[in-house]
Amino acid sequence: MKPAKTVFFCQDCGYQSAKWLGKCPACGTWNRFVEEEEPAAIPGRDAGLSFDTPPLPINEIVAEEGDRFETGIEEVDRVLGGGIVGGSVILVGGEPGIGKSTLLLQVLQNLAVRGSKVLYISGEESAKQIRLRGQRVSALSGNLLVLTEISIEKILQHVRDIQPKILVVDSIQTTYTSSLSSAPGSVGQVREGAQQFVLLAKKTGLPVFIIGHVTKDGAIAGPKILEHMVDTVLYFEGDSGHPYRIIRAIKNRYGPTNEVGVFEMGDSGLKEVLNPSSFFLNERPDGTVGSVVVPSIEGTRPILIEIQSLVGTNLFGTPRRTTIGVDHNRVSLLTSVMDKVWGKNICGHDIFLNVTGGIKVDEPAVDLGVVSAILSSFLDRPIGPQTVVLGEVGLTGEIRRVSQIEERVREAARMGFTRCLLPQTRKGNPSASHQIKLIPIGNLRQLMEHLF
Repeated sequence: MKPAKTVFFCQDCGYQSAKWLGKCPACGTWNRFVEEEEPAAIPGRDAGLSFDTPPLPINEIVAEEGDRFETGIEEVDRVLGGGIVGGSVILVGGEPGIGKSTLLLQVLQNLAVRGSKVLYISGEESAKQIRLRGQRVSALSGNLLVLTEISIEKILQHVRDIQPKILVVDSIQTTYTSSLSSAPGSVGQVREGAQQFVLLAKKTGLPVFIIGHVTKDGAIAGPKILEHMVDTVLYFEGDSGHPYRIIRAIKNRYGPTNEVGVFEMGDSGLKEVLNPSSFFLNERPDGTVGSVVVPSIEGTRPILIEIQSLVGTNLFGTPRRTTIGVDHNRVSLLTSVMDKVWGKNICGHDIFLNVTGGIKVDEPAVDLGVVSAILSSFLDRPIGPQTVVLGEVGLTGEIRRVSQIEERVREAARMGFTRCLLPQTRKGNPSASHQIKLIPIGNLRQLMEHLF
């Protein structure tokens, strides 16, 4: 028998090479090449992987935005941009056991009780296991069909016979196509399977949810092109030791990105949290040093988060920097700015920083909150419990304006806060509302005067 020809694929971007390479020339990552058999040419295969549509003038194409349908879970609809769009492909990733399958089973149940026929395909669990989970989350509708199958050809045949309103594939790494001889989960199989489901969705208008495994780095396993092929990418965030779960939209062709949905894991599945600000501040202690509240924008809505800092004496020569929820390099930069402005040798101390609730923030509007928390812990002076701060800190110590200040201030006022430190700009500051006092500051030297 003639030996099969093998090629090397980059697991991140799918770049193909005849020999192993240490660094991928396409995406620049290291040690990501794996050896697989080269896909054999199958007669007639390309005919099924085409749309067979002629080119049309753009002004003659009929397109409507009103074909969304709601899932019955408000937080999921928010992350998706208002509901599920017909023909969309949604990739859901997250750590094992975080609740991906549970949430999608709840979504299918909500659609099934309305009379829609939905299909849940699993390649990892048996039908009995899914039934037991369905009992726990009360997903036992007769319109919710469960299929245990990993062959893509058979899955597509069942979809054509059943014609469901929505399809869930759990997971893409377990499916395989007979057109490739490589094992399920390989780069070629994942890419081919995703392409088959994308074509199915675009040709028939069937929304498809695809669950993807993640690597130890937190990225979705398989080639990076998988995220480019789908319409929406959702990531589950959270810790198994805490009940909260956060869904973040990393990519969305039909709505805003970085939108988040907050859930609480319970015995009966995931329960949505409609007031995240109250949820994250529920256990905040009063009169504690190193704690401050910052209004952050997640997607399209403001959420109040608590930033905690602990500044300790350095005992080993090299000061430690430990951050959770914020960028480590950004914290190091801000401590250097604080040293330059105040000259208190803050950089020589150990600094530990944490955003409570497990949420991650990367916007510059939390800079002033980071500085305030560090300063409070360093001076051992608590910040007023009714005070919020927001603003970007420049390298010279100036406080710069951030986006959507009106929405941030309004959310702080709604939650009962009475003082807000914000950037002083030439364009004017938002009007005070609900008895909240606005204190504009221009630089870090003025921060010391008004913070405590």
